[in-house]
Amino acid sequence: MKALITGASSGIGYSMAKYLSNLGYDLILVARDKEKLQIIQKELKTDVKIVVADLSQESKIKELYVLCKNDNIDILINNAGFGLFGEFDSTDLSNELNMIDVNIRAVHVLTKLFLKDMIKKDSGYILNVSSSASFQAGPLMATYYASKSYVTRLTVAIYEELRRKKSKVHISCLCPGPVKTNFNNVADVQFSMKGMDADYVAKYAIDKMLKKNKLIIVPGFKMKTLIFFNRFISTKRAAKIVYKFQKRKRK
Repeated sequence: MKALITGASSGIGYSMAKYLSNLGYDLILVARDKEKLQIIQKELKTDVKIVVADLSQESKIKELYVLCKNDNIDILINNAGFGLFGEFDSTDLSNELNMIDVNIRAVHVLTKLFLKDMIKKDSGYILNVSSSASFQAGPLMATYYASKSYVTRLTVAIYEELRRKKSKVHISCLCPGPVKTNFNNVADVQFSMKGMDADYVAKYAIDKMLKKNKLIIVPGFKMKTLIFFNRFISTKRAAKIVYKFQKRKRK
């Protein structure tokens, strides 16, 4: 059994690597930080191959697929992604375009390419890591919220296509609230809600995917409740709430 995880050098990706290794999966771990990947490679129990790649570059995304397509991947986890805080008219355009490339294009391309292979053998799991942010607009993090909405909606659409084919390939979408990872430092944002433990989120997500074939995976009762009640709030009011929910880490 083998799993490929992008964004595996820290946070949820690292936690998923640990959990899957404990379950007996060999791993292909992808990230930009070679040193962190090498440290993780020595920590884990199973066979681990590391791939250093910047997934904001389309050529690197396709190179990753070519490198791994013959590895008979059983689980693909699209976890790589980052956020950016600030009003839309003041955030850096090049950073936003890099975010779109990582959060959307890399997920789209890797999902499509590996999905085709999984459909041919009629087995496999894909887990796209999205966010609870995908269920509403996100003033002060507009591009990030929009990018995660793309991931969630793409995953739901593919799920229905697979269901109608009666395929044994399964696709899921992880939509956590704030998690204790390096995401907040990179995005320069601090949320009002306390972050969940990354190890808990990783185990919860993988268990729901493998044991329940769950489509939308939302860890934590509090976040499930917030998402449920969000459907009863107007779009404008929801945007006001989100604006107040997050603030810049460094003034």
